[in-house]
Amino acid sequence: MNTVNAATISFDRDKTGAVPSGWRSGVTGRGSPIWTVEADATAPSKPNVLKQSGSGAFPWCVSAGTLFADGYVQVKFKSISGREDQAGGLVWRWKDGDNYYVARANALEDNVSLYYTQNGSRKTIKYVNVPVPRNTWHTLRVEFSGKRIRVLFNGKVHIELDDDRIAGSGAVGVWTKADSVTVFDDFSYGSGSTR
Repeated sequence: MNTVNAATISFDRDKTGAVPSGWRSGVTGRGSPIWTVEADATAPSKPNVLKQSGSGAFPWCVSAGTLFADGYVQVKFKSISGREDQAGGLVWRWKDGDNYYVARANALEDNVSLYYTQNGSRKTIKYVNVPVPRNTWHTLRVEFSGKRIRVLFNGKVHIELDDDRIAGSGAVGVWTKADSVTVFDDFSYGSGSTR
């Protein structure tokens, strides 16, 4: 993979109780998400994680300074709770809160899926049944170049296809759904060709 501008964000230098420096948060649809950096003794890289503890249709938190069309984005996440959903996801080519791609793993449904969100409406591209134990750290990664999208869960490719509904540069970040309480750590990305 030929990537440039690669970085890993562990949230360990960020102030707890607030959104990470240089990030912005919100929700697609309605709701009141709460994104905060928190201390977590189980964090893959201690001491801090990024936690979503509110609720909303589709809460998101993006690294505002990341704008690229091709590359990769990866995160470690753990689903803690949620009656309606227990999801952890990644967004890329994020234009605004209503237009972006999202890949997510869901501990309630035991699946990994790929969506695009256009004009605030989320549409399914593909679902794959995969065990996603809750209260366990997992790694979700997406590689994207042109139309090609690969979604990896715990190091294994589960979705690989072509889709061109969201083109051009956008930001990258993390995502949840509904009342999912999810923590994230070791968020990494790189721009450039993934071939």
